[in-house]
Amino acid sequence: MASRRRWRDQRRTHARLTVVSQFFPPDFAATGQLLDDLTSRMAARGLQVQVLTGMPAYAYSDERAEALEFEPNRCIRRSRASRFWPRRIRGRAVNGLLFVLRAGQRLLRSLQRGDLILYTTEPPYLPLLGWLLKTLFRTPYVVLLYDLYPDVLVELKILRERHPLIRLWRRLNRAMLAQADEVIVLSEPMAERVLAQVPDLAPRLSIIPSWADPDAIRPLPRSDNWFVERHGLADSFNVIYSGNQGRCHDLVTLVGTALLLRHDPSIRFVLIGHGPQHSMLSRLVRDLALPNVLFLPYQEREALPYSLAAADLAVVSLSRGADGLVAPCKVYGHLAAGTPVAAITPAGSHLQQLVEGQGCGRWFANGDSHGLAAWIADLRDQPAQARSLGQAARRLLLDQAHPERICDAYLQRLAHHLPEARRPALRSATTAPA
Repeated sequence: MASRRRWRDQRRTHARLTVVSQFFPPDFAATGQLLDDLTSRMAARGLQVQVLTGMPAYAYSDERAEALEFEPNRCIRRSRASRFWPRRIRGRAVNGLLFVLRAGQRLLRSLQRGDLILYTTEPPYLPLLGWLLKTLFRTPYVVLLYDLYPDVLVELKILRERHPLIRLWRRLNRAMLAQADEVIVLSEPMAERVLAQVPDLAPRLSIIPSWADPDAIRPLPRSDNWFVERHGLADSFNVIYSGNQGRCHDLVTLVGTALLLRHDPSIRFVLIGHGPQHSMLSRLVRDLALPNVLFLPYQEREALPYSLAAADLAVVSLSRGADGLVAPCKVYGHLAAGTPVAAITPAGSHLQQLVEGQGCGRWFANGDSHGLAAWIADLRDQPAQARSLGQAARRLLLDQAHPERICDAYLQRLAHHLPEARRPALRSATTAPA
């Protein structure tokens, strides 16, 4: 009750940022984990933050969470969310629509307060709620684009380009982006795709990458890593893919690499997580009788520093045509762990430029299992080279994606849209490296 009173007392004098996203811890979804970290840091800097989210509904171990949580400068409100086929597209679409309706009901109760609202693309049509509320009530909003829909649906051939739903969705998206007070994307290719649709958006478009916490995730000796011991990884060169096994990720190339190296007992492939491709990948590994592939479920947040540090090589991937549609944030956790990165993507992708431009890994074209297999064998035999690449990865994270730098970037963009008379004196970072 005391926390609730403090929240209400501050509400009278402070502007408030409301963040709307379907996924948030204890969901394992990476987008929710990042939002948890970001909103916690913004609250610590003096911004009052409200998070509107759902109950765990996608990737979780705890089915229930507190419906209402109060922390210093942060309030988390969780609506009841359905779990109709949460791993299928239709089920997620239904669940997402229900979440949008519930979020809209909640927002209608406080529109007169003049809050700034940040909408994510979880679910992908959530920002349309922002456009509708601004059209009706002049409520300012910011859009954080994780994935570009409906482009993803067209790329995956779920719907045709000329399908009436796609055409309507694009028209609504253009209106939503044009009316947004600010739009934030994660990469340059994504920004180019957005500007191709709404050229006038340029002054209000910001590129802010994802990040990882280098204090929580760091290089770890195997002797201090219980995850390595528990899963029998102490005596092998471990190639790890960690995260969503989604349709926009090329994991068949990785399984093809495991097939080529199946007779080398010193190399293990570990796929951590779940997603739409999981069943297909499991069948493929079973049919090929691959003894060197281990599937593990999503790991608890507390286990993530240990699972990521278990990798001798991390794999991140994009399927053909997916560059600029999604921006895999999983790469930043691997950078924090000081792990070399193999990027499997179309030529010229943002991930290719990241790993090769900064000297922290190597790029491979989709389907190049032979090239990846040869490099894995080279890294296993040249530990000094692997260490050098891992050190470059860690430096990249500290220099370009330290969480306090990212928090600074968000606050600088958001502060412009908070009511000036009630704008808090936001504290600057003190821990980000120079």
